Amino acid sequence: MTGTIVNAISIIAGSLLGLLFKKGIPEGYKKTVMQAVALAVILIGLKGAFQSNDLLVIIISLALGSILGEFIGIEDRLERLGQWLEGKLSGESGSFSKGFVTASLVYCVGSMAIVGSFESGLTGNHQTLFAKSALDGITAVIFTSSMGIGVLFSAVPVFIYQGFLTLTAGLIKPYLVATVISQMSATGGLLIAAIGINLLGVVKIRVGNMLPAIFIPLGYYLLQLLAAGY
Repeated sequence: MTGTIVNAISIIAGSLLGLLFKKGIPEGYKKTVMQAVALAVILIGLKGAFQSNDLLVIIISLALGSILGEFIGIEDRLERLGQWLEGKLSGESGSFSKGFVTASLVYCVGSMAIVGSFESGLTGNHQTLFAKSALDGITAVIFTSSMGIGVLFSAVPVFIYQGFLTLTAGLIKPYLVATVISQMSATGGLLIAAIGINLLGVVKIRVGNMLPAIFIPLGYYLLQLLAAGY
């Protein structure tokens, strides 16, 4: 859990630093910087998406994952949680929920969160999560300066999500073959790119409801094993 704890702390630290800069950055600069960050997020997502050539598995994963996510209502639940936290803090503007949801998705969806958490749980190697912590901390400064304190609270779902992956990694170790991990990472990469598109304000993609898609390749692999009689 060391890597996950460091990651959560880095987000909190970056967010606190971002709050210091928030009032000193002109609105025009904030907008331009956010657009630049959005483009970088799209690039990161696309690079992750190209990790696998199993297009059919990825397409099916996105379709089935979206159906499951819509049924569960993941994005609505995240937004309600953000609004509840906003109400408790009273005085923060309506950007709280946007900052909380956007940052939570950015930090949880990427391949570094998946691979890093599995590495941490299986081998005790936290280097990937340490690298992610540095990136998340820097991003938190920019996000918080533009979207407010909601970004700071994204450290909570990051801790729960990555902690869960780390703790359960040992149970699913036999099924985490290279192909499955690449498919999961590629699916997550597409969702990261979608978040970047959302940040640009081009269209509103319900990325939160697509989160289950990341784990469909693992389920598909398990079904293959069952069909083969393992």
